Amino acid sequence: MPASRLLSFFAWPAVVGLLVALILLLTVPELRPDTRSHQTSSGHEDEHSFANLSYAHAVDQAASSVVNIYSRKVIETRNHPLANHPLYEKLFRNSGQQERVKSALGSGVIVSPEGYLLTNNHVIEGADEILVLLHDGRRASATFIGNDPGSDLAVLKIELANLTPITIGKPEQARVGDVVLAIGNPFGVGQTVTQGIISALSRYGLGISSYENYIQTDAAINPGNSGGALIDTHGHLLGINAAIIFDTVGIGFAVPADDAMKSLKDIIKYGRVVRGWLGLDAERLTPAAIKALGLQNVTGLRITNIFLNNPAHIAGLRPNDVITHINNQPIGNERQGLREVADLAPGTEVTVRILRPHTNGSLPEELEIKVTVGERPDNLEVNHT
Repeated sequence: MPASRLLSFFAWPAVVGLLVALILLLTVPELRPDTRSHQTSSGHEDEHSFANLSYAHAVDQAASSVVNIYSRKVIETRNHPLANHPLYEKLFRNSGQQERVKSALGSGVIVSPEGYLLTNNHVIEGADEILVLLHDGRRASATFIGNDPGSDLAVLKIELANLTPITIGKPEQARVGDVVLAIGNPFGVGQTVTQGIISALSRYGLGISSYENYIQTDAAINPGNSGGALIDTHGHLLGINAAIIFDTVGIGFAVPADDAMKSLKDIIKYGRVVRGWLGLDAERLTPAAIKALGLQNVTGLRITNIFLNNPAHIAGLRPNDVITHINNQPIGNERQGLREVADLAPGTEVTVRILRPHTNGSLPEELEIKVTVGERPDNLEVNHT
């Protein structure tokens, strides 16, 4: 077969194949290289696609709810002690009573369309004037509604229309390792977003406040971020940024959003936060503690301290008792245990199921004890058993 005929014999199938391929690329977008790189064989977006690496949507959802807060406090200074002395009165004649202004900056979160804001108490404590700057550029003077020094929270209110309250998330479902974003006004430079993960949950015993149940994060939180929002990747509020450890990098703390909202509702209703209290300290039951107490396959909280003449002491609970249930609800960690009790109204009677270890090696005793819930005091400097 001549070469020219051989070439024409193979050419027409190649041309037809190219035309078919072109038609398929035009009519079936999934076959295009730029599309296939972002999709799996099932047609769903690949979890590693570029679009999923951006948190812009979460920021868009939450940014308009986060505000900058500026507070001013006028401080009077005393006259010089020699101002009224006959020999020196001319020298200090114009000194008089002096005033200076102490300013502070921080952040806040709009949590209701009526204009209620959550922030940290230390941001506005003792302020004579509080100014709120919204993300859209509007300004408003804020009214102080109340505070909760025990958790370093405060509630403010502004009178503006068309406010965008943040969507409250579910911190009780948060896990260590979840990605979070912190939004606030660090150093007064303007609204800033930082990103990190949840480093730990239910942090307490830090000496930051008297009621501690913090979310720990490595998202950068700097001075001015206090009172701002810690959000999840959907833009939902997980916590109110509250504190940092200045000597370290990547350790910040936030008050869980559900705790903060309970505080807000109590402050609006009662003028203070009302927390139930059993009058004890407890910690998670670790494997080492389980072995030391002679227990097996138990989850709960080990009582570490009992406060004298308070509900647990009156009811007969003891240190090293292990709380496994409250009102038939299993208690698996400190956060759950704190919430179970703190959400109860003082005067409520609860049934506490415990395991009481014995030092003589016998099996622990299972008991159900009735305890009347008290109100948690702001100052816990009381005696232990």
